[in-house]
Amino acid sequence: MDIEALKEEFLHKDFDEQTFEIDADDVVNFALACGEVAPRYTDPGHPDFQAPPTFASSFQAGRRMPEGFPKIPGLGMDAGKAASLKYPIRPGVPLVGRTHLHDIYLKTGRSGPMTFLVMRMELYDPDGVQVATADTSVVIRERPGK
Repeated sequence: MDIEALKEEFLHKDFDEQTFEIDADDVVNFALACGEVAPRYTDPGHPDFQAPPTFASSFQAGRRMPEGFPKIPGLGMDAGKAASLKYPIRPGVPLVGRTHLHDIYLKTGRSGPMTFLVMRMELYDPDGVQVATADTSVVIRERPGK
């Protein structure tokens, strides 16, 4: 598979857009599930109530991959998530998430060659200000026994 050709054709081109409504109960439940105890994340009555910094990683794109992206043979697995917060995410402020393929790269591990795909969702407030990014990485490796 020609990784450089895939990069040329698919990287940094938005392939999905979703609108997210942020609910205070969802923020609290996420914070508690992460073990957060700070009132600004767990108490909707707090004057600086906001979502925890990793909340952006909970949003999902409607499409998994860009239109026309080839199926890479092998076993696909979650390879991790990363969130970067620029401004607080607050309940009641809708966000627009735009997703693009941010990186494609190859590595060789103990199990053989692996292809990594990084999908990046950039989240924007109603004024068009980017408030966060959330990366989802997927690794595809050869099926065992091949």
